Amino acid sequence: MTSNATRDHDPAELGELERGILLIVWRMGTVTAEQVREEIGRPLKDSTIRTVLRRLEEKGYLAHSVENRTFLYRPAESRQRVAGRAVKRIVDWFCEGSVEALLVGMVDSKVLGRAELQRLAERIAAASKTPGKKEAKG
Repeated sequence: MTSNATRDHDPAELGELERGILLIVWRMGTVTAEQVREEIGRPLKDSTIRTVLRRLEEKGYLAHSVENRTFLYRPAESRQRVAGRAVKRIVDWFCEGSVEALLVGMVDSKVLGRAELQRLAERIAAASKTPGKKEAKG
């Protein structure tokens, strides 16, 4: 696998086409430019798809290997890790680094309900009991 990844790219700066292609790669796992073009749902030139795939690789979201002269692209980072970076940016920008402030805002604006909060609390409790895991300071 080859990757020119720079994992410090801000996910908020991804364009609509980049996000769409990234979603396809996450869903399919390993793809060719042709498969992306077939999945994207709008008429785009093969060169456009290849350019976006290359740029996503340069930004650290994808990696590729070559089989029989065909580039095969795969995610370099999981969807969850990229989402986590995007949320961290929001927390830093709007909540002065406080995850608690973000969660309270999500509850106040009805993005998170009581049942979802309970599930999150249970997952956090289970994760903090796992050997080798450090509890997050906040």
